[in-house]
Amino acid sequence: QVQLVESGGGLVQPGGSLRLSCAASGSIFSIIRINFMGWFRQAPGKQRELVAGITRGGSTNYANSVKGRFTISWDNAKNTVYLQMNSLKSEDPAVYYCAAAKVVTGTQYDYWGQGTQVTVSS
Repeated sequence: QVQLVESGGGLVQPGGSLRLSCAASGSIFSIIRINFMGWFRQAPGKQRELVAGITRGGSTNYANSVKGRFTISWDNAKNTVYLQMNSLKSEDPAVYYCAAAKVVTGTQYDYWGQGTQVTVSS
């Protein structure tokens, strides 16, 4: 099994930056089978949405709302995926979750983290 632990959330002013981390631990045999990592977010009263995703090969995709502001990256040596969030806006606050998939389907994920809160306020 694989455990995903997010960190890096917090309170930031509009226009500020945060970097979220998602560290994978557990069975190395399961970790190496992960081929896709995604960052999701869910705000109160809204559906969970995929913010950014990355394959083990480095291909990335982003929600239109965060393109040009957020950057996802994967450090294979550390089994950690990052989400660099710049120019944060009032519509970005949410609980941010990372998820991992062995097969890239876009809809099915094998592991989820517990989430980290991001708050944007002046």
